[in-house]
Amino acid sequence: MSMESGGLSSKRSRNSVALGLTVLGALARLMPHPPNFTPVGGMSLFAGARLGGWQAYAIPLLLMAVTDPILAALYGYPMFRLSTPVIYGSFLINVWIGRWLLRKTENPGRIAAAAVLCSTQFFVLTNFAVWLGGTMYPVTWAGLIACYVSAIPFFGRTLGGDLFYTAVLFSLQALLARTLSRADQKMAQA
Repeated sequence: MSMESGGLSSKRSRNSVALGLTVLGALARLMPHPPNFTPVGGMSLFAGARLGGWQAYAIPLLLMAVTDPILAALYGYPMFRLSTPVIYGSFLINVWIGRWLLRKTENPGRIAAAAVLCSTQFFVLTNFAVWLGGTMYPVTWAGLIACYVSAIPFFGRTLGGDLFYTAVLFSLQALLARTLSRADQKMAQA
């Protein structure tokens, strides 16, 4: 076996691992969890950092579109709301953050900082959409402040979920990458 084909196989294996972990993150959405402590933010960040090209954006959207109806059926909440496009857009921003801040890094501090940034932008955008919708809070400055203040406990859970699932996905990927690398080395020596 040539080194070139081994490299190609290795690249495919890494992509398969990244794709599998992204799907695993989406499936973890279906497990019971505290409100807002979900894998979606971490999954989107991970997809941006580890999946290539169109897959980085399309796979998280597809996984959300597949799991949202399942969750709506299980828990009886509306499948799509006025804020749904903002929520999906926010997760696409997470993908973008992963692509631009984490594409070639394994640095835990940088990964954690990116997860905090993702949680923060999700909090700002989605709560602005809730306020702008005008059904829960008056569309005034006082209503905007009340909306953000009321959402602070949810931000803590979003941040906790994003940090936890980001750590799980990136750690599993690093562990599996080392395992694949060792296997490739053994095959090259054979």
